[in-house]
Amino acid sequence: MKYRVVHKTEYFYSGTITQCHNIAHLRPRNLPGQQCLTHRLEIDPLPVDYSEYEDFFGNRVSYFSVQQPHRNLKVVAISELRLDEETEQLPLYNDLAWDEVRARLRNPREAELRENRHYVLDSPLAVTSPALASYAEKSFPDGRPLLEAVHDLMERVHREFTYDPGFTTISTPLSEVFASRRGVCQDFAHLAIACLRSLGLAARYVSGYLETLPAPGQEKLKGADDSHAWFSVFLPEAGWRDFDPTNNQIPQYQHITTAWGRDFGDVTPLKGIIYGGDPGHRLQVAVDVERLENVENTAS
Repeated sequence: MKYRVVHKTEYFYSGTITQCHNIAHLRPRNLPGQQCLTHRLEIDPLPVDYSEYEDFFGNRVSYFSVQQPHRNLKVVAISELRLDEETEQLPLYNDLAWDEVRARLRNPREAELRENRHYVLDSPLAVTSPALASYAEKSFPDGRPLLEAVHDLMERVHREFTYDPGFTTISTPLSEVFASRRGVCQDFAHLAIACLRSLGLAARYVSGYLETLPAPGQEKLKGADDSHAWFSVFLPEAGWRDFDPTNNQIPQYQHITTAWGRDFGDVTPLKGIIYGGDPGHRLQVAVDVERLENVENTAS
């Protein structure tokens, strides 16, 4: 299955900006079952400096600098990729108990455990707490298989928290999301990650896109036509398994992975520093995910 993703970001400034420096996490990753075929950024005004590099987490990052006066900045990321529906998925059932995984992460002897140990630690947007540990423990009785317990936690977050796109911003503390039981996909991913880390497990934040093809008369999945977020949990010897609490799904063929890290701050689609003028601005973002067989002209 081939897709085209068009991610448009535009900043409208209230004053003239003399220069800006930006980094973008907009190129989809190459993974088993997902291959980024083409990717390009269209930037207006044209940057005087552009480069790409790989960050600590293996994400492909674009850096660019605009050094001419401007009052709006437009960045369009156009990606074509292929998802392979026949790629073998990590089985949902695995009898490795969550408390055994925690014990192994506390004293990591294997290289893969040491490499992923940092995903157990707090990060700025996913801070552990006794309250979150207590909430998570209801899904994690002693000896319960890890993936089964995480699946139960995902279902509880989906059931007990209300999707409310007007309630939070990226600066809303996780404690407020937890207390109000409201938020969006970023909040639910951070919540689940902090719950898992509060129990001593390794969890990471995943950003990307969600394609939805609702059946006639059924509701469109939340997160469509926008950036989406979910989380992964680490299982020794098996790797990472994704969970989407916003839609109560195991991500497979409708989820497109762009980047992953400790939390949203590691994988922000576009961020930067501006100089000059009034820093006030208005942001407009639009995302389209289309199957290429439905598109007459594909990207070059």
